[in-house]
Amino acid sequence: MKIIFKIWRYDPQKDVKPYYQDYQIEVKEGMTILDCLYYIKENIDATLAFRASCRMGICGSCAMFIDKKPRLACETQALALGREVIEIAPLPNYKNIKDLVPDLTPLFEKHKKVNPYIVPDDEEEFLNPTGEYAQTPRELENYLQFAYCIKCGACLAACPTVGTNQEFPGPQALAQTYRYNTDNRDHGEGERKKIVDNPNGVWRCHMAGACAEACPKGVDPALAIQLLKKSFFIAFRKPQARLIPKSNKKPAQGGIKSPEPTI
Repeated sequence: MKIIFKIWRYDPQKDVKPYYQDYQIEVKEGMTILDCLYYIKENIDATLAFRASCRMGICGSCAMFIDKKPRLACETQALALGREVIEIAPLPNYKNIKDLVPDLTPLFEKHKKVNPYIVPDDEEEFLNPTGEYAQTPRELENYLQFAYCIKCGACLAACPTVGTNQEFPGPQALAQTYRYNTDNRDHGEGERKKIVDNPNGVWRCHMAGACAEACPKGVDPALAIQLLKKSFFIAFRKPQARLIPKSNKKPAQGGIKSPEPTI
């Protein structure tokens, strides 16, 4: 099937304003939007700029505005959209660097601001571990869904609050705030709450739910934000992860030893 791709073009070094350029190609069954973009770049227009890396929905690099929705180009089947004309643009709510390449600096800055890492209770144990912290399957399930974030930026592109308030942390950072606050190995909950507890923080979310719909990994940032809000009013005691000391017992099978700690 022949499909026309209307692709956003913008080169700040020569273009006064962005414009759409049409490319018509033969699309075969199984071709993703990313496959089509590579075909256009390799066979029609080598100047086309876009980001991509893993091609398997893991790196998040190829997130773009496809057919009016934030999607991963590597996971979107071109024929499955059922259109003879497909419009592709960079993610909204970000500055445009060139063509389909957005400036994701705000995404990573907001993510970094909420301390997205496990804050230890015992720094000496953290630096010189004598064992490992154990979690039950239930304790893992408390945050596992929200740990699947690949930082593609699609949720910020879909969020109407991000589009009107640049101070708003956005669904990605708020979801990761809840993810680490819920991890029972972490002791940084109090500091993270101080960071997001302000008029432009977690309370600025109006629960549009667009972030949950846009997430390609099913993380559901909207749910995490509501649970984060709930945690400000309903205190729950987070069980502390158990420290299991290192064992000096000989390995059970054929002298196989576990690798040395990488910390």
